[in-house]
Order: sequence, then C-alpha cells, then structure tokens
Amino acid sequence: MTPNVRGALLMMGSMAAFTINDTLVKVVGQDMPLFQLVATRGALATILVFFLARHLGALHFNFPHHDKWLVVFRCLAELSATYFFLTALMHMPLANVTAVLQALPLTVTLGAVLFFREAIGWRRIVAIVMGFTGMLLIVRPGPDGFSIYAIYALVAVVSVTARDLITRRMSTEVPSMVVTLATSLSITLVATAVSLFEGWVPVSTTSCVMVASAAVFVLMGYLFSVVVMRVGEVGFVAPFRYSSLLWALGLGWAVFGDWPDAVTLLGAALVVGAGMFTLFRERSRQTVD
Repeated sequence: MTPNVRGALLMMGSMAAFTINDTLVKVVGQDMPLFQLVATRGALATILVFFLARHLGALHFNFPHHDKWLVVFRCLAELSATYFFLTALMHMPLANVTAVLQALPLTVTLGAVLFFREAIGWRRIVAIVMGFTGMLLIVRPGPDGFSIYAIYALVAVVSVTARDLITRRMSTEVPSMVVTLATSLSITLVATAVSLFEGWVPVSTTSCVMVASAAVFVLMGYLFSVVVMRVGEVGFVAPFRYSSLLWALGLGWAVFGDWPDAVTLLGAALVVGAGMFTLFRERSRQTVD
C-alpha cells in the first residue's frame, strides 16, 4: 500500500468519523447548550486520547521548539473551525453545511501549491474540479444560500485549511497522538470556560450516551486528520474529503428525513467518481512502477 493510498483510506475514515460525530452533536444540540455539549464531549475525548497515548508510549514532548509553536497554532485553527462549523451546523441542514466544506480539497491543494511548492498533475486537478462540480450540484447556491451561517461555514473552511497546512509543516518527530491530545484538550478548556457564562442544563441518559459516542468518533476524526496530513501528497489525498458528503447525505436522510433529489444524487455520483478516479490513477502508477 503506497503512502497515497494509505492517506486516502485515512481521509475517508476521518470524514466518516467526523460526520457521524456531527450527526450526534446536531441531535443532542436540540436539548443541550452548544458549549456544554462541546465541553462534555471534549472532556471524554481528552481522557480517552490521554490513556491511549500512554498505552502506545506516544506521550512525549521531545521535539523541536519550532514544532511546539506549530502545535499551538494548529490548536488555535482547530478552535476557530470548531466554533464556526458547529454554529453553522446547528442552524443549517447537515448535508448543506457539509457540502460547503467540500471546497476544502481545492483550498488545501491550492495552499500546498502556494506555500509548499507541491506539484500536482492535470489529472488530479480534473478530479478535484469534478468533485467540486458535484458539490455545486448538491448545494445549488442562490440568493437564499448566503445567510450568516453559510458565511460561518466558509470561515470554518478557511480555519480547517490553515489547520491542515500547519499539520503538513510539522516534522515527523512530533507524535500524532500528542497533536491529537493538544487539540482535544484546548477545545475542552475553552468550551468549559465559555460554558460557565452560557449555563448548563440537566441532560437525559440518552443524551449522555450520544455525547459519549460523539466523543469516541471525534477522537477518531482528530487522530486520522492529523495522520492523513503527514501521509502521501496533499493533492492526491484531498479529493477523498468529498466522501464526507456521502455520509452526510445518508445520515441526513436516515436521521433527519432529508431525501436527496435527482440533481443531488448526480452531484454525489460526481463526488464518488472523482475519488475513485484518483484512487485508480494511483494504483495504475504503482503497477507501472
């Protein structure tokens, strides 16, 4: 398995974990204040990642000072992304807000080209554009689509782009588990501090179970999202972020009763086609080599 194929699988796993987490958060968010939810979920995720890191022997901070600053900046970008994305998620359909984030393969790949001088071939550019076209068919932006929460989703795109590019700059000496722990801990501390002003409410057993499940999935998403930016080429891995849209469409229908129409399904088919074409090209190159 080449680094690019491994990165593609990690990206798809990350997108599945994050979208399932988003679904749970959107459901529980109807009965629980946002920051109470994020603080509770974050505390559970932080505890899980701490013990996992200790078990794997990956809990050490013996890496360059420059990388420590990158970890700090990555946490700040993740904080921004979490706030703007979850706020948009609470006020927009799951598939819609997820679709806005499908601009990420374009923004991350562009950032890699501009800042890291990473070269991409025309076939990968075509695949990314094809996936982006599929996203436009799903979103079908118009005058009604430019609400304040759509802008929040776009700010989340910028924040996640910065997060991924910062991760790309980290040296291999930085353990992925340390980055994951720092991310989870920073979000938990900030959310807890803000929740003290927002207020807490009693929650049901069902909500507690869903928050605990969300913590497990967001932990998986955090870890995979760190590793994936350190494996393979950004231009190859980025299109597989589109798979989150397929999860959002399926879960949106199953949980919230949102059934996609024919045009939306066509867009989803283009998204799948873009990812499969890119994966096929990588395997073909491996066979030739």
